[in-house]
Amino acid sequence: MATTQYQVTGMTCGHCEMSIREEVGQIEGVSDIQVSSTDGHLAVTTAGAPVDDAAVFAAVEEAGYEARVA
Repeated sequence: MATTQYQVTGMTCGHCEMSIREEVGQIEGVSDIQVSSTDGHLAVTTAGAPVDDAAVFAAVEEAGYEARVA
């Protein structure tokens, strides 16, 4: 298992968290997603190799936010 931590800007509520979970959850290999709008935190866990950062950035952008590796 591998977990990568991200900082997400623009989240303000539970709906924001849900949108990000839905988009990031579509990335192949993702097994767990933890999102907190309170501190702008996103943790993505995969069963194997670490997730591709570019895929996470694109998914978060699709949800309407911006992410960077924390």
